[in-house]
Amino acid sequence: MDQVDLKIVLELQMNARISMTELGQRVGLTAPATAERVKKLEDRGVIEAYRAKLSAEAFNKRVTAYILFETERCKAFAEFCKEHPEVMECHRLAGQYSYLVKLVTESVQTLEAFIDNAMPYGKSSTHIQLSSPVDYKSFR
Repeated sequence: MDQVDLKIVLELQMNARISMTELGQRVGLTAPATAERVKKLEDRGVIEAYRAKLSAEAFNKRVTAYILFETERCKAFAEFCKEHPEVMECHRLAGQYSYLVKLVTESVQTLEAFIDNAMPYGKSSTHIQLSSPVDYKSFR
């Protein structure tokens, strides 16, 4: 990636809906040249996806928890997480814990129900999010 590509991806991380015209103006290219660069970045896998960031509260999801999970039933636990609608992220880890799960749910009671349902897979350590001083950072 050259400096122009880097500027493009930095801009897209902050606003993926920016027009090619405006993006081109910000990086010093024409709209067609910018669109061609973006397409090449997508084709090379530098840009994997475009997503909307939604408000959890708009969906009545007021509790975010991070659950460290220790299990020997890794495949079964991963499938459990894939099927659970409130699991937003599930990451396989090295070390004492096998997984880190991000759960976004309505209440402490629904969090407790998730933990109860996950118990057959192993042991968990739950951490409830209080705030997010750094909610998102772009790659630089």
